[in-house]
Amino acid sequence: MNENTGRGIIREINGPIVTIRLPGVRSGEQVRIGEMGLVGEAIALIGEDAVVQVYESTEGVRPGEPVERLGWPLSVELGPGLLGGIFDGVQRPLEEIYLNSGDHIPRGVVLPALNREKIWHFVPSPECTSGSELAAGAVLGSVRETERIEHRILLPPERHGTLLELAPEGDYRLEDPIGRIRGADGRSHKLKLYHRWPVRNPRPYRRRDNSIVPLITGQRIIDTFFPLIKGGKAAVPGPFGAGKTVVQHQIARWSNADIVIFVGCGERGNELADVLETFPQLLDPLTGRSLMERTLLVANTSNMPVVAREASIYVGLTMAEYYRDQGYDVVMLADSTSRWAEALREVSGRLGQMPVEDGYPAYLASRLAAVYERAGRVETQSGDKGSVTLIGTVSPPGGDFSEPVTAHTKEIIQTYWALSKELADARHYPAIDWVSSFSGHIGVAAEWWHEKVGKKWEQRRAKALALLSRDAELSRIVNLVGPEALSGAQRWELEGAALIKEGVLQQSALDPIDTFSSPEKQYLLLKMMLTIYQKGADLIELGVPVQELRELPMLDKAKRAKQLFNSEQTEKLIELNEEFIQEFEDVRIEYAKFKEHGK
Repeated sequence: MNENTGRGIIREINGPIVTIRLPGVRSGEQVRIGEMGLVGEAIALIGEDAVVQVYESTEGVRPGEPVERLGWPLSVELGPGLLGGIFDGVQRPLEEIYLNSGDHIPRGVVLPALNREKIWHFVPSPECTSGSELAAGAVLGSVRETERIEHRILLPPERHGTLLELAPEGDYRLEDPIGRIRGADGRSHKLKLYHRWPVRNPRPYRRRDNSIVPLITGQRIIDTFFPLIKGGKAAVPGPFGAGKTVVQHQIARWSNADIVIFVGCGERGNELADVLETFPQLLDPLTGRSLMERTLLVANTSNMPVVAREASIYVGLTMAEYYRDQGYDVVMLADSTSRWAEALREVSGRLGQMPVEDGYPAYLASRLAAVYERAGRVETQSGDKGSVTLIGTVSPPGGDFSEPVTAHTKEIIQTYWALSKELADARHYPAIDWVSSFSGHIGVAAEWWHEKVGKKWEQRRAKALALLSRDAELSRIVNLVGPEALSGAQRWELEGAALIKEGVLQQSALDPIDTFSSPEKQYLLLKMMLTIYQKGADLIELGVPVQELRELPMLDKAKRAKQLFNSEQTEKLIELNEEFIQEFEDVRIEYAKFKEHGK
């Protein structure tokens, strides 16, 4: 076999792991396997042989069939036309495959990720003139990708040099040259509306950016109690049926991100089909248009090839980094990293690598850390500010949060939204457990809250969490010896915790008013519940019976306030709070008269 031909043969097949003899192949390079042309990636070189992980089923493939080098690593196409798209784990367009081949993806199918026939109106950047020196990542111009998103055409990160020419404003296809640049090697390189980038290599940037902007999701337990900043890393662990998918839907729809990338990694087909059907029907609340105009989906279900599942996370991350480099804030939702880790386990097992905890490879923790490390807020190569916020769900078997994927993830991330099966069974949604969850962004988020919303945000949040913690202690006592063992003040603590749980933490995704809560509404609701609790505690100290306070109609009205007034009606919440304060004052006056009369 001649090394220059780039061709070889299959020597051995072990599921998705294929050993080939292919002179000249490099580690990480893509190859085509067998008569069907299955695509794989060389992951190890052993003497003259290479070990390849194949992204498709190898059933029916035989030793001796030909293999061929492709000359590049696993890469994605980056350019206009990504938004609104639905891709598989190696960025093949599923809608195009469906139109050409029906419901099932044929093996060996080769289709470009981006539509080559669509025409885009290109507007060049005024700064880009013939003879100007361009740095890597410079903005060449823009096209209007969707009604909301202007797609900035970037010079590829590995390119820099002297701009020889740039096309004038006009209509172009992806393959049409829009300019030429002379690189440091003195050679001329064509520029197009798109470029390719290897998915396992993080895209470069100038520096990390330390500015602080919270990701506002409109979900009170997230924004008020366990906030996440743009460019942060979060995990959503939870057992089956705890509501992970609904939490992700709410974040995708309501978060103040510019771009949303949803990666369905190894989840059940019916769940992912629900996402694929639901997302195109959702409206973007900011524009009233389809949510898909700022969303793209990567779908790799549990019945798809396991190796493509492992690749899908990197494919989604690379596309997220690409929009980050254009100066956008991107949220990437990965559902779930547990299935991704299972793909690592299966491949490592077939390679004969030594297993450690629960059969996972020894490098599980480092791979997880490397994935989450690609999140962050940065100053891009062109000088813009952009971010990738990574939110990964974890599906621990049997709800065991001590298993390796959950445990390692907890050590890596900064925000942890632990879902509780008990809360979900009690119909308390979002079923985020306020005892087990945490956020490492409280101090920095407080700066934003205090400046934009209210000066006492951090203080009130801490007071509410302390009351909820006290509620857990008192509930254990009630379960052991009954409510009669509690004092009036302790019973009122339980009532105060119930106000926070039902009036603030509980939030219906299906309620047209309560599905989204602005920071101002969140702040006022929390203030209202704490005011009621404190006014009641003061009256109990004066001797007012707790039973009398528990029968006040205002308690039920306070719990329903979240559904009575939308985020624009904050003045109504302020008025309601003042009304409750007056009612407590009336109770105090009436009780004082009663005591006086009793004397």
